[in-house]
Amino acid sequence: MTTNIIVKLQYEALHNWPGVVNVLPNSPWIHMLKDKHRHIFYIALEKQVTHSDRDVEIILFKQEVIQKLESSFGRPGDLGPMSCEMLAEFLLKEYDCSSVEVLEDNENGAKVYK
Repeated sequence: MTTNIIVKLQYEALHNWPGVVNVLPNSPWIHMLKDKHRHIFYIALEKQVTHSDRDVEIILFKQEVIQKLESSFGRPGDLGPMSCEMLAEFLLKEYDCSSVEVLEDNENGAKVYK
């Protein structure tokens, strides 16, 4: 049996996609993504635990992740050109998670697995 704890949080931040014009030259209506824009990022981290008596305390883990985001990117955050995929990879590696999901405004995004 494998058990994962799940931590969900929201993080307000700006980001942009400078390469959108080159990647999607025939979609000028989406070129606005090259400019910084705001999202509420909905983040879910799944971390494997070794037993069912909280070897990782969920509340403390969530607070640690929030503190890491705020110390790395500010509050509200400025992710620069980081995509949902990049932010998920960053958190996956930082916390040795099984998976991390990052959604923009709880709609679209990415889930990265270990």
